[in-house]
Amino acid sequence: MSNHPFVFKEFSINQHQCAMKIGTDAVLLGAWTSLDKNPFSILDIGAGTGILALILAQRSAAVPIAIEIIDAIEIDADAYEQCVENFEASPWGDRLFCYHASLQEFVDEIEDRYDLIISNPPFYSEDYKPKNHQRDLARFNDAMPFEHLIAGVSKLLSDEGIFSAIIPFKEETRFLTIASRFNLFPNRILHVKGTPTSEVKRSLLEVSFRESAIEMKELIIETERHQYTQDYIHLTKDFYLKM
Repeated sequence: MSNHPFVFKEFSINQHQCAMKIGTDAVLLGAWTSLDKNPFSILDIGAGTGILALILAQRSAAVPIAIEIIDAIEIDADAYEQCVENFEASPWGDRLFCYHASLQEFVDEIEDRYDLIISNPPFYSEDYKPKNHQRDLARFNDAMPFEHLIAGVSKLLSDEGIFSAIIPFKEETRFLTIASRFNLFPNRILHVKGTPTSEVKRSLLEVSFRESAIEMKELIIETERHQYTQDYIHLTKDFYLKM
């Protein structure tokens, strides 16, 4: 199935060249990330298939938001080529651009600041690693550890900008501790549970250089198998075909 395009309501994504396939995490993050401040420029770090940038392009096209450009960076050559292909095939190809670069290379070469930075970063911290090197690079946090990611974000984010990411719930405290060292503070947090009785699995975090009261919410995906909650349907219905 992974060799076939993943079809959303307004765009399709080819993913056969990417180690990491389309998953719930990216759709949640793309749908949840706030566009309330009308960002002029957006950056997706570790773009993979380009799904986050494409979701934000769809959302911004639906309302009068003055987004001029959505940039993405991807270090893996195959994923980069796939991302470019997906961007060019989308209705918003004129606003989407992917750079084949590491985060450090991008920071060193780009002087621009972004109003919104988004990332679904690699986040395995377990000791074991799978044998697939591409998947290693895409998923393990020694490819782009939180410290490296947040340091880069702190240099690329505009003074009033926001950074939005999804990470394992167990990594939330460590992530926010690192962010605080770069004067980035949590403004919104969403805890995601698979079912009402399961443990919190993911944290969606919005941080900025502005300290504020934290808006804390919880999202439950299913009440039982394939019985999605109204909150989850409301968040993702603009993207999934069958939602």
